[in-house]
Amino acid sequence: MSLSFFFRRGFNVHRWLNIGAMAAIITLAFTNTVIAQDNAPAQFRIGYQKGSVNLVLAKTHQLLEKRFPDTQISWIEFPAGPQMLEALNVNSIDLGSTGDIPPIFAQAAGADLLYVGMEPPKPKAEVILVPENSAINSVAELKGHKVAFQKGSSSHNLLLQALQKAGLKFTDIQPVYLTPADARAAFQQGNVDAWVIWDPYYSAALLQGGIRVLIDGSQLNQTGSFYLASRPYTEANGPFIQQVLEVLTQADALTLSDRAQSITLLANAMGLPEAVIASYLDHRPPTAIQPLSQATVAAQQRTADLFFANRLLPVKVDISQRVWQPAGQLSSKPPSSKPSSSKPSSSNQSSPSQLPTDQPSIAQTSIEQSSTAKSQTK
Repeated sequence: MSLSFFFRRGFNVHRWLNIGAMAAIITLAFTNTVIAQDNAPAQFRIGYQKGSVNLVLAKTHQLLEKRFPDTQISWIEFPAGPQMLEALNVNSIDLGSTGDIPPIFAQAAGADLLYVGMEPPKPKAEVILVPENSAINSVAELKGHKVAFQKGSSSHNLLLQALQKAGLKFTDIQPVYLTPADARAAFQQGNVDAWVIWDPYYSAALLQGGIRVLIDGSQLNQTGSFYLASRPYTEANGPFIQQVLEVLTQADALTLSDRAQSITLLANAMGLPEAVIASYLDHRPPTAIQPLSQATVAAQQRTADLFFANRLLPVKVDISQRVWQPAGQLSSKPPSSKPSSSKPSSSNQSSPSQLPTDQPSIAQTSIEQSSTAKSQTK
């Protein structure tokens, strides 16, 4: 199965800052990470979205370029996570960061990508919006209405969980699959009744006014954002990937140690007013990058099972088969590239027995670095 039907194509450390106590976060995130410069690859291509604060600040401060001066660092912008993983699977980039749902859809389509790191959830940064004067006052009242969101994104998950909590099925609404930029236009023009979105789009709409929040992620179960690389690249460059993630965590420390400068840099990079960025950071907790915990793997598995149970995923997937740990041990390889024979059940609930314990080909896409792209998505 191709993922292309899910997709539409549609930011310098000038000197090192003393980050003091934040060094502890970096140390805890990736310990015993030592790599010689001559072990770094000749080139490194990283996919990013304008809404990814760690990546945008790392790019703006040139953190990777300074740490790996002999490596050619290329930054490729994408409008959303699904498109990024499409490129990752066909070896157009080496590392990418997305929300929780794109990796699940990619795995179901046969992409052999590995989870190599994670950021904690940002529950206040993802919402379902309605116009301020809308007669819709609860998620349950979305029944029969048009809801816009990016298919295969973290918004897809937020919506599905919210509907389930309200006692609705996905088939009870009219989904309108749009990129964030197109969804915003449709929402403002009154062509859809609700919009599921994340920051900084949410903060921009909030400051513009005329909206109400039906629900945000704090009332639901979110797993966070993930960093992914292909299995062959990870096998060949594991120690390098570890240090890249360590450097990116330094970017998160900068948002805490110098918030004012970070707001200015992010506003310039994203092309948004500083007030929007300030609101965005208010919704964002400290986001040090860490290896995946067993609890996170289990939560991601529950999410995958929920999508499968609702017939939104064509096959069941085993998240544990695609998790890499920074100690250098890869998860076991998938037993087969053949699609699973499992069929979605009629139940909207996934079976707990299918979860971990407590703790087909993808088409080539063209890659563009568009200086005019305005999407900030997952």
